[in-house]
Amino acid sequence: MQDQNLGVFGVFALLSVLAVGGGSAVLPEMKTLVVETHHWLNDDQFRDIYGLGQMAPGPNMLMVIVIGYHVTGFLGAFLAFLGFFLPAGLISFVGSRLWDHFEGSPWRRALQDGMAPLVVGLMIAGVIAIARTAIDGWATIALAVGAFLGVAFVKRVNPSLFILAGGLIGLAALR
Repeated sequence: MQDQNLGVFGVFALLSVLAVGGGSAVLPEMKTLVVETHHWLNDDQFRDIYGLGQMAPGPNMLMVIVIGYHVTGFLGAFLAFLGFFLPAGLISFVGSRLWDHFEGSPWRRALQDGMAPLVVGLMIAGVIAIARTAIDGWATIALAVGAFLGVAFVKRVNPSLFILAGGLIGLAALR
């Protein structure tokens, strides 16, 4: 159990350092580590925890805590939180001080211009990682496209409503 607790902390500390652009940027790597490497969750559990996380403020942190809890209980949840928060928090603190210090610098602008498309690519990879387990036919493709269009083009719509609607549609399909 102690080895698993250290494993939970280590996995999320590593992901924290790699999470340039937010937790969604490391979603594919998180899935690989949690599902395929350590077998802490299966594909369906990972997808469901991701969906749960999207319904709350701080969705990526909630997802990390739920995975840690699933692996070793409250201590796992706490260690996953610390592992994911501390490295990124320290890097953000130091980085923000340096970033502000070099405001107006040409290398700062070049760095921003180079990182922006990288972050978009990482986020798309995260979408693909979740889509592989969630989309299995035309009905689920239609739901995904509908949710995308609703969030992208309808103003002031809480994305949680789309998750709830998808769940209700899934329940109705069971009948």
